[in-house]
Amino acid sequence: MPMPEGSGRAALSARSRIYRYLYDAREFCTKQVLAVRCGVSMPTLYQNLNELMEAGLVRNTGEAQFTGGRRAQGLDIVPDARVALGVSVSEHELRLVAADLRLHELGFHSLPIDLPSRLPYNASAFASIIEDFIDEFSIDRGKLLGVGITVPGLLSADHTRLLVAPSLGMRDLSLSELIHSLPYPVRVENDGSASGHAEYFVRGRRGTMAYLSLENGVGGAVLMNGALCSGDNARGGEFGHICLEPGGRPCSCGKSGCLEAYCSVRRIEERFGVSLEAFFRGVERHRPDYESLLYDMLRHLAVAVHNIHMTLDCNVVLGGSLSEYLEPYLDILRGYVGALDAFSDNIDYVQLSRLRRHITPLGAALYFLRGFLTTV
Repeated sequence: MPMPEGSGRAALSARSRIYRYLYDAREFCTKQVLAVRCGVSMPTLYQNLNELMEAGLVRNTGEAQFTGGRRAQGLDIVPDARVALGVSVSEHELRLVAADLRLHELGFHSLPIDLPSRLPYNASAFASIIEDFIDEFSIDRGKLLGVGITVPGLLSADHTRLLVAPSLGMRDLSLSELIHSLPYPVRVENDGSASGHAEYFVRGRRGTMAYLSLENGVGGAVLMNGALCSGDNARGGEFGHICLEPGGRPCSCGKSGCLEAYCSVRRIEERFGVSLEAFFRGVERHRPDYESLLYDMLRHLAVAVHNIHMTLDCNVVLGGSLSEYLEPYLDILRGYVGALDAFSDNIDYVQLSRLRRHITPLGAALYFLRGFLTTV
């Protein structure tokens, strides 16, 4: 139902409604449709559209559609009117991405690093990496909203200290120098939380979603109506340290039997010394030792997914680099989960991420993109 127009402060809300409708629209949109959907008069619509176009945020698409009378021109946002950068720090590399307002990737680069823990102590080198990336992809610095950085660990409430990152061997480390090394707004976020936000965003959904990130470390996030459920101590969604096997395999956190110890990319690398791509090629060729490890990982993953679903009663979405290779084995995983589920025969709640590539740096960039949308 169209929203009432109102006056005064509502003039700003009209601008916001118009922009958000265009942002969310995926079909051809005319001025007449826009006025009805946003509940504004044509004069109010024209005034706000002119302001949005002058600001470079909205454009005519150049397309025309026959509506029974004159051919109507379509409208859309300008996706690259603003840009955000995302940087993910992992055990062996930095991944950098530039994204437009619809989270479309404008550029990507990965950079191997031997010791991520040196980054906070060499902030100038980090800043140079960012500036070189901006130049490489000809990003307009005037359109840059900010730089999001993700780390595989727990952060302080103000996001300026890394409390603990087991997979990086880092604990109680100030990030202030790193944050202030850049002349742009900077936000540091947990990698699982950022990835979960990105997945929820591209799905355009409501309700609850559990996201499980399968990288060198294992993390995740729980989102309820788009809001992160982080718990009392900002540790919500740390699925990687659910204990699956008391006294089992040692974990990077110092305990044993954690999900991360059984279902991380690191387990494959430590066991066989090969890349994920090489490992799954071996599985496809039915190499027995590779297949044995994969099915053991899937069985343990099924236990974790089942426990998460029993607790939250929502879709459990698998993301991260490992998920890029799991599609041929999704039915097997669902079979393992189904054997544990006493209440449902429909195991479609076990899903793979729609953003399987570069989801973590995209999630880091999303923080600034979402922030911008609230200001239009």
